[in-house]
Amino acid sequence: MKTHHLTRLACLTTLAAAMAGSAHAQEANYYYFGLSAGQSHSQLSETDTTNSLLGTGNGASVLGNEQQDTAYKIFGGYQFNRNFAIEGGYFNLGKFSYRAASPTGTLNGTYEVDGLNLDLIGTLPLSERFSAFGRIGAQYANTRDSFSGTGSLTPADRNPSKRDTNLKVGVGLQYDISPSMQLRGEAERYRINDAFDNRGDVNVFSLSLVFPIGRKAATPVAVATPAVYVAPVVQPMPEPMPVAKAAPAPVVVPMAPPPPTRVQLSADSMFGFDKAVIGPNGKTTLDTFAKDTAGVKFDAISVEGNADRLGSAAYNDKLSLQRAEAVKAYLATTPQLQGATINASGKGESNPMTKPGECVGTKPTKALLTCLQPDRRVDVEMTGVR
Repeated sequence: MKTHHLTRLACLTTLAAAMAGSAHAQEANYYYFGLSAGQSHSQLSETDTTNSLLGTGNGASVLGNEQQDTAYKIFGGYQFNRNFAIEGGYFNLGKFSYRAASPTGTLNGTYEVDGLNLDLIGTLPLSERFSAFGRIGAQYANTRDSFSGTGSLTPADRNPSKRDTNLKVGVGLQYDISPSMQLRGEAERYRINDAFDNRGDVNVFSLSLVFPIGRKAATPVAVATPAVYVAPVVQPMPEPMPVAKAAPAPVVVPMAPPPPTRVQLSADSMFGFDKAVIGPNGKTTLDTFAKDTAGVKFDAISVEGNADRLGSAAYNDKLSLQRAEAVKAYLATTPQLQGATINASGKGESNPMTKPGECVGTKPTKALLTCLQPDRRVDVEMTGVR
């Protein structure tokens, strides 16, 4: 929807330039070139990329990402008149990365995007030096991905890439510093393929220097005006200067904290059957989890134990609490999470992942235990600030 809004704004600016063309004197056409630099913001979905790379049901959760980088472009164009130009160039949107993890592995991924573009630009003069412009065109982008993983999240293809042609739009303002130099500020949106045919937007906010070639300043036309007699006017006594009021103090708006992160750990892989002592596999999983979250400072961690419906409710409440307490005690010893407030609770069989009717039976057969495995888990929810 946001892409549609920016596309409409670019088209309206171009249409307004066409309608205003007859109202302005035509200016000599010229070639130009320029350089641009700014910041890019990725809106690609890391979850869609991970599912396309590893398949759905991989159990991975995105723990963190870097969705901003420096972008630049080199371009050249031809100005047909004051209202229309065609422009092409090379762009580089930078590099974006993310980290994901599951109870049995970790994944690190990056995107790098560059390519070529060809745009039609419509310019609407606002004054002698200021003008607004909109652009719409096509861009041929090359997306190069790089992945590294451990355990079950090890990818088969570590370096996929994709070349694709998509829409590109933008709007901005331009200021004529001189006939041979212009300054632009603009916002652009690139539609990008993540190398797995999942598409998302990359927004770029930039400043550009444009250098026209052979452009001359418009020669003003002198208009003779008849002399007009102006009678002298008696000036009234000036009123006393008003006393300036002190400006109110600026309101400081606190930054919103990041959303909580929730990870599910399988009890079968961490504990023995009907046990609350963390085994070697469980310690390895918790060590990997603590290492992957080393870049975030946590101020609150909630550990919830869950059990399946086999056995009595009282027994399941006790076992789930004991397992939550065991995970809490182990996490408190890790250097990455020291200083965080860790709370443990047991939910028993009250919060199952399986749906009613999925796992039939009451006797602990091997098939029933396998079906109820998602209910035997420990949920860890973390609230932190970067």
